[in-house]
Amino acid sequence: MLEILITYPLVLLFVVAAMGYLVGQVRIGGSSLGVAAVLFTGLGFGAIDPRMQIPEIILLLGLSLFVYTIGLSSGSAFFKAYQKNGFRDLTFVLLTMTGTGVIAALMWLLFDFSAASITGIYSGSTTNTPALAGVIDYINNSYPAHQAKGMVEDSVIGYSFSYVMGVLGGIIAITVTEKLFRIDYKAEAKQLRKIYPVGEDLISSTIEITNSEIGRTELRDLFKQHNWNIVFGRLYRGGEAILVQWSQAFLVGDLVMVVGSREDLDEAIEVLGKEVNAALENDRKEFDVRHIFVSNPEMVGRTVASLNITEKFNTVITRLRRGDTEMLVKGDTILELGDRIRFIARREDLKELSKLFGDSYKAAGKVDLFSFGVGISLGLILGNIVFNFGSAISFKLGYAGGPLIVGLLLGALRRTGKVVWTLPYSANVTLQQLGLILLLSAIGVRSGQAFIQSISVEGIWIFLSSCVISLAAAFSMLVVGYKFLKMPFSLLTGMVANQPAILDFASSRVGNNIPLYGYAMVFPIAMVVKIIISQILFLVLV
Repeated sequence: MLEILITYPLVLLFVVAAMGYLVGQVRIGGSSLGVAAVLFTGLGFGAIDPRMQIPEIILLLGLSLFVYTIGLSSGSAFFKAYQKNGFRDLTFVLLTMTGTGVIAALMWLLFDFSAASITGIYSGSTTNTPALAGVIDYINNSYPAHQAKGMVEDSVIGYSFSYVMGVLGGIIAITVTEKLFRIDYKAEAKQLRKIYPVGEDLISSTIEITNSEIGRTELRDLFKQHNWNIVFGRLYRGGEAILVQWSQAFLVGDLVMVVGSREDLDEAIEVLGKEVNAALENDRKEFDVRHIFVSNPEMVGRTVASLNITEKFNTVITRLRRGDTEMLVKGDTILELGDRIRFIARREDLKELSKLFGDSYKAAGKVDLFSFGVGISLGLILGNIVFNFGSAISFKLGYAGGPLIVGLLLGALRRTGKVVWTLPYSANVTLQQLGLILLLSAIGVRSGQAFIQSISVEGIWIFLSSCVISLAAAFSMLVVGYKFLKMPFSLLTGMVANQPAILDFASSRVGNNIPLYGYAMVFPIAMVVKIIISQILFLVLV
């Protein structure tokens, strides 16, 4: 069996992925590693025999797929968040990263490392391969070959020994800090549901209008006055059913069906009247209900208001399901491929609405290979452009930064003419998971031997230094961000996740996609800052 794994790298890849997945399902004390276990399983296989290798192209493919799909799914929320808190978040990241660089310099002073070694340790502790590559490139271009060879080896050894702790540091910090601060992720999700599409516990309720003072007030004016986060469906008046429109004014005795969370419904009931036990949604005589898939590319990237649906059909959209996330539909809701919309309308209108939106589950799950190929190609090209800051510092965004930045831009843009850049939700999740498994399997196997070799005197000091750097970076970001800047802890877990294994762990702990937005917000900036700091460290300490 060992010879098969050595001879056939693809067999090794899928054996590591399968066994890692099984290990990740094991729960200890109510927690599990999830997909992150693939990394540690790969470390175990790589430690068995140095001949076990997974080609680097697999690693790069996995990394590019993972960050590009995150960019596509996070682009809109990324720019919205930076419009609101851009200066605060940017300053926070810069100060945290600078502090980490100072700690690395202190480790150099304490343990008498070479400049090349501490640069490698810093790069590994922050799991930043482009930072290591930038320093190696500078060394090779600035020193004679015989001198550069030793420096490069020192930096690679430092990186290899410290990389594992760079992953573990974030996981440990999240686990400890969430218990210390007694984080309630569900409560945070409720507070953030107006900013991020995290889903809501939606229910329907029937309200009897008893407040005579609102009789002449149109529904649009009621929304302006009370800022409700609800949707109105049917209205029953005198035994007849109609659909509620924005110009609707209510009369005492009207029965209206309303959809929203329990808290939001209670706010509306306090203004309108009282809740009654009448399941209006079960009455299908006048209007029927249907869930329709968005599979028509013409609908993608457009707001619900821009479609003018209510002017063409006698219908109301009450809610939308995107993956496992259910949300209310409003005028500014932007549609994506694979969305499942709940319509209330006449039966003949429902047939026409199905044609308009496509309503094909198969079509909604397909990947547009043209837009996907063009987008990820642009990301890879951007990642390989060399940026120079004078003669001493240069860097490339690499296979992570380039695809992520392009993914964010295209995800926010959503479409250009007839070209739809975003992916169907199910396809995005699948490609993201595939990329993560390829990446973690390759990194684990390739780092296995270095992890074993770290069990030496030099390796122990390197490992201890990486513990200090990685834990200090993660804990400082979580504590300062949550306690002093009052940032949501769910978002901070993604900001700490400088490596995909940490991000997956954070998402599994939080139970929603908020960590993905934190990751997308910080990663491009943090990566560039780390590249610059690593080269400054080398230049100052050499």
